Amino acid sequence: MFDFNSKKFSSQRRVVLGRRGMVAATQPLAASSGLRMIQSGGNAYDAALACAAALTVVEPTSNGLGGDCFALFSRDGEIKGMNSSGWLPEDFNRSEIDNLSRKKDQLDPYSWEAVTIPGQLAGWKYLKDEYGSLSWQEILKPAIELAEKGFPVSPVVAECWNKELNDYKDNLSRDHLQTFLETFTVEGRAPAAGEIWKCQDQARTLKILADEGMRCFYEGRLAERIAAHSSRTEGYISEDDLEKFSPNPVDPLSIDYRGHKIYELPPNGQGLIALQSLKILQDYGFDCVNDPAEVHLQIEALKRAFADGEKYIADPEFFGLNPEKLLDDDYIDDKRKNITDSAQIPRPGNIDKGGTVYLAAADHSGNMISFIQSNYKGFGSGIVIPGTGIALHNRGCNFTLDKKSANYPEPGKKPYHTIIPGFYSSPAGSLQGPFGVMGGFMQPQGHLQVLQKMIDYDLNPQEALDAPRWCWQDDNHVLFEPEFDHDILNKLAKRGHEVEYGLDRSVFGRGQIIFKDMADNTLIGAAESRADGQVAVY
Repeated sequence: MFDFNSKKFSSQRRVVLGRRGMVAATQPLAASSGLRMIQSGGNAYDAALACAAALTVVEPTSNGLGGDCFALFSRDGEIKGMNSSGWLPEDFNRSEIDNLSRKKDQLDPYSWEAVTIPGQLAGWKYLKDEYGSLSWQEILKPAIELAEKGFPVSPVVAECWNKELNDYKDNLSRDHLQTFLETFTVEGRAPAAGEIWKCQDQARTLKILADEGMRCFYEGRLAERIAAHSSRTEGYISEDDLEKFSPNPVDPLSIDYRGHKIYELPPNGQGLIALQSLKILQDYGFDCVNDPAEVHLQIEALKRAFADGEKYIADPEFFGLNPEKLLDDDYIDDKRKNITDSAQIPRPGNIDKGGTVYLAAADHSGNMISFIQSNYKGFGSGIVIPGTGIALHNRGCNFTLDKKSANYPEPGKKPYHTIIPGFYSSPAGSLQGPFGVMGGFMQPQGHLQVLQKMIDYDLNPQEALDAPRWCWQDDNHVLFEPEFDHDILNKLAKRGHEVEYGLDRSVFGRGQIIFKDMADNTLIGAAESRADGQVAVY
């Protein structure tokens, strides 16, 4: 069990303890929406879905009804997974892609080019059908109330809203911008912290979903509206694309790190990067949280894993790599041997040789779920289906227009995905549960650092989340939170790292943790201070 009164790191918060139910999320109103499900007789899956639905309302700067989602969850003593990420529409033909690749290196994030089929609501349906116990009317009621009656915008969300708005004003086409501003602004401006925000369009859509179920997004009146708007505005999504989509149950990847079992989902997500980083570090000793030599090793391991990820993480239906090859002991040994005392720009190994929201929920019956959903860049593409409050994501940004890449776009293909839920089990399974850190390519970096803080440095979950982080950018460039001492950065600079303080805290991710002590059924929750997050407990 953790030391809940630890003084190893001066955290601004304490862990939250409970027994009957717990929901941890980036926004208090969403966390309490989930907890209402458990209080009314539902389970952790109902709670996660209610929380996820509420988050689309109270944190539209990071997610919405038009995104993707992933989940890891404990059921009957087994860890299972779900991938509900979408693929490039069939009408996005190869000749158009080849034409684009001659002009730029990325699909336009503010256009239909980057909109893959939204998988999120199909993922919600899968979890409810397989494991939920309440009706959609009950699950979506809190989100409908928030959208219809309004809520005070929380401080971090307000800050993000204001920062992101200018990007959409500068980059959206005139037609798309008008609908975006009508849906997500107050007469052209972002709502301020504490200001009451309502979204009647989204409230109406949530009511339709409550009455007709999630399939109406894929083969019903919502699908018709999405396809019609796509056709009117030179998009690529058709009703046939939407009808064909379904989520995939998947077996998670896992490693043993010093006796602790760590679970991540397989590609097309980047959880493999976190697992590979930990395996590279397995043979080193760590005992001082901010020792420059130890931070150097962590950064170098992470960089090597990212180099592999860039080359090998792709849609498994198109790229037949067994991800276990990247976790093979001999392969990991080769990568570890290449780490020196100096910063290096790594290259991928040779395998032939050898703006997201995260939430966690748990109930008294032993159900636990690690859940993540996203519109990718802020509000996503900025394309909003008129009258619905549905903002479509831009996950296709993670395709690359390099024809030699495994992530070269093709119709029916899923892009490299950044959002990753995590799941943890301590030695002998005495402590287990969901964890996650959201934030684009920071996510495996956050997983690595939070897990090491708990396993190697013996911090409790709240301390591990609040401890200062670094964020590798590219090559040898690394950002550090201001809490890092200048002496640490100077010593890392001498090793060849290009160090810089990062003043934008959103760069360093935002996370939540819920662990269950299996001996006495105590739930242990934590939500970090970089977000408006909260642990709701029953």
